[in-house]
Amino acid sequence: MREDVDEFDAYLNHLGRALGHADRHAGLKGYCSGLVLPLSRKSVEPMAAHIDPLYASAKHQSLRHFVAKADWSDRAVLHPVREWVMPALGMHAAEEAGYYWIIDDTGFP
Repeated sequence: MREDVDEFDAYLNHLGRALGHADRHAGLKGYCSGLVLPLSRKSVEPMAAHIDPLYASAKHQSLRHFVAKADWSDRAVLHPVREWVMPALGMHAAEEAGYYWIIDDTGFP
């Protein structure tokens, strides 16, 4: 289990490089951690309550700012995602043309 947590942290640190300002890393880690929690609702309010129950209001505000207000580029974040995922798929950047990623989370309850 610890190995999974270490890999998740390494992945988020890898993505964090694309966010610009270092203060956004906590928002990324909080939001992504919330997304993988077994919650019935994946909005920032229940995520905040689960991640930091003693300071849920402050965590809610922080997560909401990260998602809705922070000035970071989703296009810039997708680049490190490709860097991380393509080798795991046995692909190299030069092979990227002609491949498609289909991400469909509708199979998850």
